[in-house]
Formats: sequence, C-alpha cells, structure tokens
Amino acid sequence: MKRNFFKHSLLFCMSSLILTAADFYQNGNIYTVDSNFSKADSMVVDNGKIVFVGKEAEAKKYLKGNDRVINLEEKTVIPGIVESHMHFRGEGEKLLALDIFMKDKKTILEMVELEAKKLKPGEWITGRGWNQEVWENPQFPSKEDLDKVAPNNPVSLTRACGHALWTNTLGLKEAGITLETKDPVGGEILKNSKGEPLGILTDTAMNMVRGKIPPLSNERKQEAMKLAQKNLFSLGITSASDAGANLEDISNYKALYDKGELDIKVYVMLGGAEVANQFYPNGPQPNLYNGKLNISALKLFADGSLGARSAWMLDDYSDRVGHKGNGRYSDEEIYQYVKDARKNGFIVATHAIGDAANRQTIEAYEKVLKEMPWDDHRFRIEHFQIVNLDDISKTINLGILPVMQAVHATSDMNMAEDRVGSERIKGAYAWRKIIDMGGKIANGSDAPVELVNPFYGIYASVARKDHNETPKNGWYPEESMTREEALKSFTIWSAFSEKKENIKGSLEPGKAADFIVLDRDIMVVPEKDIIDTNVLLTVLDGKEVYKK
Repeated sequence: MKRNFFKHSLLFCMSSLILTAADFYQNGNIYTVDSNFSKADSMVVDNGKIVFVGKEAEAKKYLKGNDRVINLEEKTVIPGIVESHMHFRGEGEKLLALDIFMKDKKTILEMVELEAKKLKPGEWITGRGWNQEVWENPQFPSKEDLDKVAPNNPVSLTRACGHALWTNTLGLKEAGITLETKDPVGGEILKNSKGEPLGILTDTAMNMVRGKIPPLSNERKQEAMKLAQKNLFSLGITSASDAGANLEDISNYKALYDKGELDIKVYVMLGGAEVANQFYPNGPQPNLYNGKLNISALKLFADGSLGARSAWMLDDYSDRVGHKGNGRYSDEEIYQYVKDARKNGFIVATHAIGDAANRQTIEAYEKVLKEMPWDDHRFRIEHFQIVNLDDISKTINLGILPVMQAVHATSDMNMAEDRVGSERIKGAYAWRKIIDMGGKIANGSDAPVELVNPFYGIYASVARKDHNETPKNGWYPEESMTREEALKSFTIWSAFSEKKENIKGSLEPGKAADFIVLDRDIMVVPEKDIIDTNVLLTVLDGKEVYKK
C-alpha cells in the first residue's frame, strides 16, 4: 500500500481505522538528532511512537503487512520543534488585535486612526509589536502622537519586547496617571522635558493602563489558544511553552484538552508565587492529558527589557547616565520564592536580562541548591542576555540552563551596544561561550515579542544576521552556533529544559513520533536560504496535524 507523499488518498483515512497498522516512512533524509546526530532514510511509527529509525532494509522487519507506506521523496525530516520560551495565549491574542510588529511609526499611526473610525468613542484600541529602534527617528513616541489620530479612544500599544506600553491622553486618564503619580516598584512612568507623562510606561507601570482594558471573555481566550496552535503547527512546532500562565489560562487549557480541541504539547510556567501556591500542595504535574500538559515550573521576573531600558544592570546604562534599570525583587524575596519552589519539587524559570538581574538570580539559585541539593534541578534563566563573564561560567558549573532566543540578538543588535558599551557586550548573547563551557541552550522566540517562526531562530543562531542579511559578516559572529547546535537548541536541548529529553526532542525508538517534513535541507542549503524554509508536514504523536 504505497502512496506518494504529496497526494491525498482515501486509503490513509480508511486504514487509520485499523488499529494495528503502522506508518512506514521511506526514502527520506532524516536527521535523528540523537547523541551521534546520525541520519536515516526510513522510520516506522506505531501507536504514536517511533519503533524504528534507520535503513530501509532493516525497517521491513518491523512491518506487519497492513501498514501505510509513505514515500518522503528524499525530503528532509527533523524532530518536531520544541519552543522553549513563548507566551502561548499571547501569540493567539496577537491575532485578535492590531498587528504592528516592527512597522514604521507612520504606518502604525495610520492603523490606529483607521481603527478609531471603526469604534465607538471610549472603546479601547489595542495592539502589539512597535519598536522605535527600527524607525527613522529611534526615539520613544508620545501620547500626543496618538492623540492626533485617536482623540476619542483610549489606546494601549505594547512594545515588541512586552516591557513598554505606548498610550494616549485618554489612556493615561483612564489609568488615573497624573503629574503627581509616582513610579510603581519595578516600573517607570516616563516623563517629557516638561516633567509630564510622556505616554510611555514600562514593566509594572503598564498594569495601570492594562488594568482598565475590558478583559477578553474565556471563549475569546480559548479561541486565541486555538489560533496559536494552528499557527504553530504550520511552522513545525509540536511543543510550546507558556512563560507565565495564570489560573484562568490553565483552566482554559484543560477545557480545550477535555473537548479535544487542543493537541499541542504545552510546558506551563506558573506565573508567579501566588499562582504556584495553588499547585504546590499536589506537586508537579508533568504528564496531564497523556503528557500534553506539563505543569512543573514557577516563572519569576527579575527585571524588564533592554529595549525599554528596564533590564537591571550592575552599572549605569551607557546611553542613560544615572539609570540602572528596574529590579523586581529584593535578594530575600527571590531567595524565598526559589526556596518555596524547591521545597515542592518545582523547576524555577526566572526572566533575567540585565547583568544585575542575572547575578541576583544565580546567587539565589546557588544558595537554595546549597541548602537543599537537587542533582537534577533543571533551574532555568529565561533570556540570559547581558551577563558578566564570571557569572556565565558560574551558571554552567551550577547546572543552570540558559533559555535564550537567538532572534533577540538580531533584533537588539542595532541598540544593544549603545545600551551597555563595548565591555559588557562581551557577555551578551554569548552562545559560543556557553556551549564551549559545556552548557546547553534551549532556544525559542519569546513570541509574540518576536515572530514565532523557528527557522528565523535557526538562521539567527548560525548567521547572527537579520532578515536583510546584515551585517555582512554577522554581528559578533564568533558567538554563532553551528547548524547542528542550532537544531539541537530547538529540539533535544529544549526538551531537556522540560525534563522530557527521554520522550521527545529526537527521532529514536520509544520516543513520541513528533516530526516535521521540510522543503529543503537546512543543514546544507546556503545559509541565507534557511530563513525561507517551509514546513510540508507536521506529525504529532504519529498523527498528521498540518499538511501544506
């Protein structure tokens, strides 16, 4: 029963009713991403698991006679992408708001003006993705910019990094922000030259505006999750993360799994100590819904972002004297949060971008692990962007996992060195240093902060260039990954960060049949062609969930 890979056949649907049938994938270019990074041409999948991967002649002894035979026509196969850091619902909700990702200021204002014409006075306009660093004049915008195009509607536009918000006069009024309003802990209300609110809020200050926006209904939030899943499957992502879920998010995940409307595997990081306290009594739950929902990590925020100058630095910003950014916790607070998680067997995943935030996180982890040793802790630092060189080696020696997003380097390269100077940049986005010290890097996108396409991340990992192939020789190219390392960082190393490397992340017998078929061999095509990779087929637990 042989069929062409690109042609649909009723036989596939009919044979799916035969429970004992296996799927025999032959004539492929299969990268297993096993410990030897070996290649194969055939793979046998039965009951959602890989039972064989290797040469076609050997595969035949695993067949049963009523199997489906799929000719891969020499197409490249890799493990399903394991997205180690993104915001799952946020990726879906992005599709329900204005998509202003990396657009120029004039275009954004035109989009806001058009949206204002569609809405009633007083209704909120929301969007995400602006980045002043890509504008002709790379300065923060103002409330007056938005007042001109939306005078009768409050506006909330989140910066691409997720750590700054642009609002108008009505938005500030709704939030109750005046000349006298003080900065909250961990955030800042930026002021103009007259000392008035500029219209830009960072980190915790953003909540003053966001708290006034009518929330989406649960139905809409579930719809956003389904939209996210559809998009991720089309990009070959079979496992995603939710870097900061609340109780409502988790309830919606469970409702969608119960209804059979969610299939993707989700690694949930509980969004803060209050949420985690609800789960501590029962301990980690890594295998809900047959392993599709994994609740076993606490997410903390030690600082903000580099782009918003809210990442917490040991010394002043090079381009803002007297300012070190915004730390979120005292040393005692973060220590206590980490200690509580450790007591209850939960992994800790802390957002830390600045070198001060990274040092505080490392020291808290070290102190807790010294008091309560845990050989296989898998404690993580999310982003790990600007790090003192001594702290990098300390991180690896302690077994802490850097969870990084290669696309951040190519998005930030036009301002990063301005922020931190020529010395601190040596410990920034330092992938080569980490790997050469024996560390693993779990890669991702931080979507919707960046575009979720994993091939953008793989390209950034090996090229250190943006989509326009600049700079010509790459940005600090000595920190690049090899293609093999880049693929590992999106598969087996990301699976390792979830303690799931024995279940997924490579194509080996006994593991889940999570894999994707590509239109090109990303290991050998010209470097610039990696970014244009298309997914032809996505298979999750042996089931086709996307086909181009």
